[in-house]
Amino acid sequence: MLDFHLAAMYEVETRVLKQQVKRNISRFPEDFMFQLSETEWKELITICDNLGSIKFSPATPFAFTEEGVAMLSGILRSEKAVQVNIAIMRAFVKMRALIDNNKELKKRLDKMESNYDQQFKIVFEALRQLIEQKNAPRKSIGFKVTK
Repeated sequence: MLDFHLAAMYEVETRVLKQQVKRNISRFPEDFMFQLSETEWKELITICDNLGSIKFSPATPFAFTEEGVAMLSGILRSEKAVQVNIAIMRAFVKMRALIDNNKELKKRLDKMESNYDQQFKIVFEALRQLIEQKNAPRKSIGFKVTK
């Protein structure tokens, strides 16, 4: 996402967002945020119709990855940024609880499987596959930093 879109989302001025990023630049490695080049910005302007007056800005915008968007919520002081940061923390706690629950469920399933004979092997294997859902690697989207 671009800096001006995020500024609107977090209910701060773009100038304030950029200022906070520059003050906390060590929190934004290049896989969290990068600045568009003049060429990238001009190309984006030509393919996007809804940039409005932003396309006449003299400075090229910052582009943020998912991690950068989350990091912004921790450094900005708007009420919206605080609420987003709280939601992120709650999501991490819930994810950890789900992972812990799956570990306990896996142990219980192993114990049950050892107590029953082969006739339930297919059922136990199907349950195990549901617990251990393997995530296929996702295709990367968005801008790519090349050197």
